[in-house]
Amino acid sequence: MLYEGVLRKMRTEMGSPIQYYLIFESDFLNVNQALDKNLKINFIKYQCLNCGLDKKIYRQGFCQSCFFETPLAGDWIMKPELSTAHLDKEDRDLAYEKKMQLQPHIVYLANSSNVKVGVTRKSQVPTRWIDQGAHEAIEIVEVPNRYLAGITEVALKAHVSDKTSWQKMLKNDIKDLDLIEWRAKLKPYIPEEASEYFIENNTETNIEFPVLQYPEKVKSLNLEKTPSYQGLLKGIKGQYLIFEDQTVFNVRSNEGYYVGINIS
Repeated sequence: MLYEGVLRKMRTEMGSPIQYYLIFESDFLNVNQALDKNLKINFIKYQCLNCGLDKKIYRQGFCQSCFFETPLAGDWIMKPELSTAHLDKEDRDLAYEKKMQLQPHIVYLANSSNVKVGVTRKSQVPTRWIDQGAHEAIEIVEVPNRYLAGITEVALKAHVSDKTSWQKMLKNDIKDLDLIEWRAKLKPYIPEEASEYFIENNTETNIEFPVLQYPEKVKSLNLEKTPSYQGLLKGIKGQYLIFEDQTVFNVRSNEGYYVGINIS
């Protein structure tokens, strides 16, 4: 089976295990069905997710000029505390920023390699947790805009990590932790502006990933250095494909790469 198109992050569907999909312009692949099969990836060209041109990808699937111009790559995306739409203040495109920032946001704890704090739009739960490879997660606060979520995250990351060790996550080097206990421990550090939005009585969400074999070491596939790769697919976790030879491929960090995928 041959598939061809520009890579975007895999879409996911909650289930036991999670179902993963690669969506192309005129086709899609349920990646779970490729487990235990040979999967060949050929890098063909670049295709910027904004302008569509064959220009070297700079970050987040965009060429350099688009990355610094498109509202889809504003600083507030990676740093929610920089959000200004609630002040009616534009960064790059106020209408887009209002649409994205002025909606319910969740501050959460997730455990993929260690406990970390993070922010996501409410509509992205549990997608965000799946994308991070978290096997358990819980909401801490639900606030009405991205700015409040951002300042809460900043306050809490003085007491808990905001980073994931992707190598540990992929090797399944994880511990089950009591996230309800962690939430109670962090409650006093929530900023006053967000304290009324604290969530008291919810439970952890547990996530099962389709992995047949975890790697002992991980080596990352770089399509620019290795434009053609073939391996036996053994798992999918977070936004990574895991192969039998310990190679891992981060689909999300290769957005904007136009590839051919062959399954045999």
